Amino acid sequence: MIWNLIDSGANTGAYNMEFDLGLAHKCNPEEAYFRIYRWNPYCISLGANQSFDDINLLKTNQDGIDVVKRPTGGRAILHAEELTYSVILPFNYEFSPREIYFKISKALMRGLEIYNPLLANSELENHQPDFPKLLEEPSGVLCFASTAKNEVKFNGKKLIGSAQRKLNNIVLQHGSILCGPFHKKLVDYLNCDDETRRTLSFDLTEKTTELQTIMNEEIDYQKLKTCLIAGFELEWQIKFDSFKNVLF
Repeated sequence: MIWNLIDSGANTGAYNMEFDLGLAHKCNPEEAYFRIYRWNPYCISLGANQSFDDINLLKTNQDGIDVVKRPTGGRAILHAEELTYSVILPFNYEFSPREIYFKISKALMRGLEIYNPLLANSELENHQPDFPKLLEEPSGVLCFASTAKNEVKFNGKKLIGSAQRKLNNIVLQHGSILCGPFHKKLVDYLNCDDETRRTLSFDLTEKTTELQTIMNEEIDYQKLKTCLIAGFELEWQIKFDSFKNVLF
């Protein structure tokens, strides 16, 4: 298996989602991809089955915030002060999709520990919430208001949110590693009343955390990229073939 590493920098929401889908369509049975990227401008992404009606599109347009759909499931995320990853690999790989999800989370945790030993206290969620019930609640619109099994937490608060989907014979997984607190401003762009907005803001504060908050320092994104790559290679026992661009 050839593992390709892609650092595609900061791009629009549409570009980032099309890039992940392009990798999934291009991927052949003998190769896999690990991609790291950011978002410019900041962007709200919605799960594949989520409605744009959840978002105040007039306000996002006024504030220069992109809004896109993800090809994976889950709920709304404001991609801002974060590092985003995607993994694309054949479905006939030696691990099941569930095992892939677990190994990706373990790899990210290894990378975080390399970045700062304090982050060795990260842990995996061991409980799967009742998502149909959660979606009926006001907080169901927010991805980071709940933690799925094997997502990464720190001191009980969600630090990394991930989503996975099988596309034909390919597994696509991508996720957000929260670095700064700007993601909590997502509630400002929801179509809801003020009381609900206050409740959701409280939920995000109580249920999420960020690297900057944990370490009380600004994040060195380039160093973080390098550490995550090292963690991935260690966990998966691979060596990346690096390149900057992929033509679809």
